[in-house]
Formats: sequence, C-alpha cells, structure tokens
Amino acid sequence: MRDRIKDIFLESIRVKEELLRTGLGQIVEIAELAINCLEKGGKMIVFGNGGSASDSQHIAAELVGRFKKDRAGLPAISLTTNTSILTAVANDYGYEAVFAKQVEALAHKNDIAIGISTSGKAKNVAAAIKQAKKMGLKTVALTGGDGGELAKLADVSLIVPSTVTARIQEAHITVGHIICELVEEELFQEQK
Repeated sequence: MRDRIKDIFLESIRVKEELLRTGLGQIVEIAELAINCLEKGGKMIVFGNGGSASDSQHIAAELVGRFKKDRAGLPAISLTTNTSILTAVANDYGYEAVFAKQVEALAHKNDIAIGISTSGKAKNVAAAIKQAKKMGLKTVALTGGDGGELAKLADVSLIVPSTVTARIQEAHITVGHIICELVEEELFQEQK
C-alpha cells in the first residue's frame, strides 16, 4: 500500500510539473482576464459537473469569502448550487441547458465564464460557453486529455496533460488557487 500511495503522489506531481511547462502562459492569461473582469465590476461565473461542480463552488467560495487575505468579497458565482434552477431547467429544456440558461439570465458584459470539464466533452458546459460568447463574455475552459470540444470553444483553454480524472481535478483546483491568489495580490496590494 505504501508503494501505491507513493506512486499516486508521484503521478500527481508529474502532471503538475508538465502543466507548469505547458500551461504557464494560459494560467497568466486566465489570471489577467479575471483581474480585468473584477476591476471593471464584472463577476466570475464558474460551472462544471460532478467533481468539477465542486471545484466551481470551491473557486467561487474563495473569491466571495477570502483566500489568504482579509478583504472585501469579490463577485463570483457557481452555477451548480441552485437545485430548483438545475432541476427546473433540466426538466423543461434538458440537462444540456442547465448552465446556458443561467448564463443567459445572470451574465453581463464584463463577466467571465469559466467552464470546467475534465474531458472537455460535457455538453452542458460547452453550451454555456457558447451562450457566454454569444453575449460577448470572455470565456475560459479548464479541461484535460485532448481538451475535447470545450477547448476549441473558449477564449483561453487550459488543458491538463493527463487522462486520469483525479489528476486533472487536482491540477484544476491548484490552478483555481493560483488564480485566487493572483487576483487577491493584484486587487488588494495594500492588505496582508
């Protein structure tokens, strides 16, 4: 069991080291988009399914509450939390529309839409990115594998170099934490 645990840690480390080599530019772009969005009074809209739903909630919570600094809350929302909206839209329009309808209703010009899908193949995430683009929002995709359709749709796509869902999710939340930290450092430079 100890060897298996070590192998899992090393696999996670290897994926993150490769992402550092291949994705640094995209992480900078995402951070700049987030900072620009928030400076202009926009909000960050984050969404995904399953573990990616949890990641979207985690990222929104870090921004609304705090990451490392005691500071004013930042506008961020996860589209995965309102079960009444999710079930009503899924029932009336189909599951593919659960995020797109919320983007349509809640998004405004200076907002940024961040879709998370480990495979890049989640149809509801892709539909929401398409809706966001239609409305003129900047869009970001956090994916893995070959990026799927989602990577082709977004303005900035960060593709984690792995096909293992757990390793992709671990990298996504690391990137989410990096974005939160960079946003705080830029927007709240005077606070510790």
